[in-house]
Amino acid sequence: MDALELLHQRRSMGKLEGPAPSADQLDALYRAALRAPDHKEMRPYRFIEFSGTGIDRLGEIFAESDRQTDPEISEKHLAAARKKPKRAPLIIAVIAHITPDNKKVPPVEQIITAGCAAHAMLYAAFAQGLGAMWRTGTYAHDRGVWQALGLGEHEQLLGYLYLGHPAGKLREAPREAHEKFVERWDGEEKGR
Repeated sequence: MDALELLHQRRSMGKLEGPAPSADQLDALYRAALRAPDHKEMRPYRFIEFSGTGIDRLGEIFAESDRQTDPEISEKHLAAARKKPKRAPLIIAVIAHITPDNKKVPPVEQIITAGCAAHAMLYAAFAQGLGAMWRTGTYAHDRGVWQALGLGEHEQLLGYLYLGHPAGKLREAPREAHEKFVERWDGEEKGR
């Protein structure tokens, strides 16, 4: 697969099965992350891998998040929260590790770099025939989850990369007209 085909065809895959990515496949993902645009080469990110019993621990963290949000929550809903990480054999939490007082690289640039690192990992997964999905939602933004994962004062959880092998047919990427997203300034003054 050439690079443009990869860029045009990558799709999120929500149905994943084992085995988890191999050590070599994970190495390729992390090497791709290191190629993200990174002003001053700060590497403002870190990752936490969850597999095996780590998936169960993450499920408990999700359930506790729901319990803190709603102390009256039913056991059925808590069981559902515990199952959510089991949708993949491996999950990688993507964390922006921000240096807040850097005058040349503001926090927003550091967060974007961490997001670009995760983005590169998704494409590296697809290029290797793996299935992947970047999930966010309440468990990515909940401060209790951040604390349970050991995030520091200047860190933000950007989401979770669910990784495995496709457990279904990958849908074809839709062909969309990019023109509706592009404004061109060609030297002629725009009308008001």
